[in-house]
Amino acid sequence: MYTRAEVSKLKNDFWVEFSISYPKKWILYDTKIKDVAFKFYIDTKVAQVQLNIESNSEEKRKIYFEKIESLKTILKDEYLPEVVFERNFYLPTSKIISRIYSEKPNVSLNNKNNWDEIFKFFYQSMSNFELFFYEYGDYIRDLETNI
Repeated sequence: MYTRAEVSKLKNDFWVEFSISYPKKWILYDTKIKDVAFKFYIDTKVAQVQLNIESNSEEKRKIYFEKIESLKTILKDEYLPEVVFERNFYLPTSKIISRIYSEKPNVSLNNKNNWDEIFKFFYQSMSNFELFFYEYGDYIRDLETNI
């Protein structure tokens, strides 16, 4: 069992090592869509690359999710075959968001032997997600356009 300080240091070391190993500027919050962001997630069981739609407007959240969902076949066939779509994901705060993510199970932040594997997963998954977003971002951003 780790102390709070040890966990904090471990997380910091993880992210520093990742940024040194893969020094790339990611889109993350710079999607040009309010409340739509890419995120890296890691805990003691799983690593994920997420595209979260966190709009307080249920209608906007629904539209953005459905627009990306309309591109699901392309996203799966050309970019991320294992991508998962979750229309209603409940955050610990009980807020409902929509989440599209790629996942690597059975890895742990606490196990430094997993770090290289996680870094490679993060890099490949986020790179593919970003390529998809660069290609289809204008369509996703435009709330007036539907396929």
